[in-house]
Amino acid sequence: MISAVEALELLREGNRRFLSDHSASPNAHSLQAHRAELVTGQEPFAIIVGCSDSRVPAEIIFDQGLGDLFIVRVAGNIVAPTQVGSIELAAEEFGTLLVVVLGHSGCGAVQATLAELENPEENLSPNLRSIIDRIRPSAEALLESDPQMNQKALAQHTVKANIHASVNQLRQESPTLARLIHDRGLMILGAEYSLETGVVEFFDDLAGGR
Repeated sequence: MISAVEALELLREGNRRFLSDHSASPNAHSLQAHRAELVTGQEPFAIIVGCSDSRVPAEIIFDQGLGDLFIVRVAGNIVAPTQVGSIELAAEEFGTLLVVVLGHSGCGAVQATLAELENPEENLSPNLRSIIDRIRPSAEALLESDPQMNQKALAQHTVKANIHASVNQLRQESPTLARLIHDRGLMILGAEYSLETGVVEFFDDLAGGR
């Protein structure tokens, strides 16, 4: 298994290919052969915790193929016990050393959270509320620091704050991941995908990701 630093560079390179429209994905023939090879096991080089938004498919924006990425997708790229367990599984079982929490501009889950803060909905689905309640602290902290922040800026900052919250939760609240960070050099980073430009911005430097 490659190192976290090498895995991060593969993601950067893949996003550059995506932006330049020069995909390195295999043709249909080699893809089928590769599919057959993966029947007996997998070695994904990165774990992506992404939003369910249909406009942000990690394999495409990082120009990767079958078996390359272990994807955990949920609205708002939040981190709940099932997501943590999935990440722990991949890191432990497959030896994957890079975890990226990938948020994006124009996130619907963030917008729903801000709408709920402005006009609370009594009949909100408890399932949807469970997502909003995990994003809410990031938005509330921003409003507390700047009550006059306009809605556009608030949405943009909440996206970033929510990514950082998920990163911090993974780093600090999972004993399994903490052990892998210490023993194997597991790296957990935040990143944001721009719907407008297609660029993925990684938030943490290499030292800050451990």
